[in-house]
Amino acid sequence: MDISEQNRLFYNDGYLMGQRVATKNTKENISLQQAVKAMYQSIDQLIDSFLKFSENHKVKPDCKKGCGYCCHQPVFANSYEIEYLGNYIKENFTLAQQQEILKKAKEKNEKTAHLSKKELQNFKFPCPLLRNDICIAYPARPLACRIYLSTQLSSCIHFFKDPKDEKKYPQLLDFPLRTGRMINQGLYQALKENGISAHEYKLEEGLAGYLENIKLN
Repeated sequence: MDISEQNRLFYNDGYLMGQRVATKNTKENISLQQAVKAMYQSIDQLIDSFLKFSENHKVKPDCKKGCGYCCHQPVFANSYEIEYLGNYIKENFTLAQQQEILKKAKEKNEKTAHLSKKELQNFKFPCPLLRNDICIAYPARPLACRIYLSTQLSSCIHFFKDPKDEKKYPQLLDFPLRTGRMINQGLYQALKENGISAHEYKLEEGLAGYLENIKLN
């Protein structure tokens, strides 16, 4: 199967999820948050299978718990992902912890709000969910975080220390990137066709707005 056919199949998977959100058939209908959960589960399973195959061919990511270099980069997420993440935080963190997350999200958003696209790409600042180089909301992390898998730690360190060097970027696995993007694009398009709006935000921007709107209760 060639790449274009793979992309079409993954896109269709996401599109069908979006259609199930919009359908009026009670047997087929799922909530948007259920669709996000299903999308994440599908992507995680595909990546797990891919990584097992890759390890047999001596190709595997250098990513591991406690390696937070990529967690200082810009992360973008659609509004339905922000809501999923915000709900997880609301259900699993104390009010004081939520307030600390909100404080860090607003702090980063203030630093990134006026940056150009190029400046933002090279800007390094810790994610509001990063503690001791570990994501405190890992099960609900956005798609962009799930599909970002590097095969060379040194390339991540170099990009962290010298982001303006356009000759060397993190060495990322292509399959997770394509898979995630195609499924998410399919979901987004189906929602759009059915009049369900979704917008993309910087993680800190969306998270700060969502946590403020739910008033942390």
